[in-house]
Amino acid sequence: AEMAAARLSGTENRLVSLPLSRIRVIMKSSPEVSSINQDALFLTAKATELFVQYLAAYSYKHGRGKEKNALTYTDLSHTAEECETFQFLADILPKKILASKYLKMLEKEKRDGEVRDDNDEGEEEEDEDK
Repeated sequence: AEMAAARLSGTENRLVSLPLSRIRVIMKSSPEVSSINQDALFLTAKATELFVQYLAAYSYKHGRGKEKNALTYTDLSHTAEECETFQFLADILPKKILASKYLKMLEKEKRDGEVRDDNDEGEEEEDEDK
C-alpha cells in the first residue's frame, strides 16, 4: 500500500534519481521481457542508482579523488580494471590512452590478424576437401 501511495502522490520520483521511463525502455529492449511490474521498475531503478553511488564512492576513495577533491574518469577506469567486483565494467570504462598509442595497437592487431587469417584459411581448405 505504501508503494501504491508513493506512485499516486508522485513522491516516487523523489525516492529515485534516475528517469523511470528510460529504465523501462532499457528493460523492454530485452526480448524476454513482455511486461514490467511498476514495483520491479522502481526497484531496478533504485538498485541501479545505489550501484552507481557505490562505484563512484569506491572509485573516489581508492583513486586520486581525495588528493584532487574530485572524481575522475581515470579513477573509474582504474576501479574497473583493478577491483574484481567491478571488472565486468572494464569494456565500458576502458583506460584512456593516447591516439598514437591506439593506432600502433591497431596496426599490431592487424599484423597479428593477418597471420591468424592465413592459418584459418588453411583450415577452411582442409574442411572443403572432406
